[in-house]
Amino acid sequence: MSRRSLLRALGGGAAGLALAGCGVPAAFVAPGDRARRDLSARERRVDFANWPLYIDTDDEDTSKRPTLDAFTERTGIAVRYTEEINDNDEFFGKISPALMNGQETDRDLIVISDWMAARFVRLGWVQEMDRASQPNVSKYLDPQLRSPAFDNGRRHSVPWQCGITGIAYNRARLGREVRSTADLWAGDLRGKVTLLSGLDEAFALLMQGNGVDVTRWRADDFHLVCDQVEKRVRQGHVRRFTGNDYIKDLSTGDVLACQAYSGDVIQLQADNPDIEFVVPEEGAELWAESLMIPNLARHKRNAEALIEHYYDPEVAAELASWVNYVCPVPAAREVLASAKDEETAALAEDPLIFPDDAMRARLAIARDITSTERQELAGRWNALVGL
Repeated sequence: MSRRSLLRALGGGAAGLALAGCGVPAAFVAPGDRARRDLSARERRVDFANWPLYIDTDDEDTSKRPTLDAFTERTGIAVRYTEEINDNDEFFGKISPALMNGQETDRDLIVISDWMAARFVRLGWVQEMDRASQPNVSKYLDPQLRSPAFDNGRRHSVPWQCGITGIAYNRARLGREVRSTADLWAGDLRGKVTLLSGLDEAFALLMQGNGVDVTRWRADDFHLVCDQVEKRVRQGHVRRFTGNDYIKDLSTGDVLACQAYSGDVIQLQADNPDIEFVVPEEGAELWAESLMIPNLARHKRNAEALIEHYYDPEVAAELASWVNYVCPVPAAREVLASAKDEETAALAEDPLIFPDDAMRARLAIARDITSTERQELAGRWNALVGL
């Protein structure tokens, strides 16, 4: 099962809702209480929690991870790498008791989706990074990703990988191009369209189809989208709401067009070149899953060194060639372009890994749903999609 298929619409289960009150959350941790004495110099290790299938592995021995092994060889810092994040909410529930009670999580580095990262920043559950020790991050981080609304200046987070939520469609079966979100609602697609079920994954693209600037959307914009989707569900135009299972529907032809993630479509295209991905004329959402250092991490400096390692363009290129998501290090493109292997070099020209200027102009990072908004908006969306 793909890791993104497990994202749910409500940005928090019972633990999340308990913290979603107005004003300063009861579990907020003040800046002075977030750090502990760093043991990095004495304990040459770092504990890194990530999603499954989200790092390069050796072709002959999948237990080996070449980019991590290179870091250990270069620095002498051992990495305990665990693929334990299967769902943002589930992981929140796993580590939130320690964080809200001022206890260690036994993790130095975690990767979570932007909308969940926004909650961690608001709660004061992650530490500010020392950018002076991360010149690669300062130099090579994609300018379009440098200052999301939830983390001004990227002081608490650094993108691991990024993606685009756009539209995938089968051009051969449909017999025409899809260029706009409005094209989804054409008569020949009735009953052949799916939308993503997750609130945080679905709403931005649909708002952009209405011409909304998603960096500053309002509740009225959200409710208009819900009204429109509700009408199309009643009309039988929307076949269903999905997680990553849209991949199967699109492959079999049961669905001709759908909301989709760019990284998934690259994989689909390898088996079916008729599948295309489009960033609509009105725009699409650019999102990231970001590295963060939780409070009281024992090896903060080692974690910062590991992040710095992955912002070396050579390392970023090696990772990008394996995971096929949008690379947050544009300089990695030149590295891939110079590869002797033709298939690897071709990745440098793939706009779903390195968006060109025309595509970038249509991409936006949506502002996150605030804690005061979430219960109302999630309630309406979940009722609409049947969650």
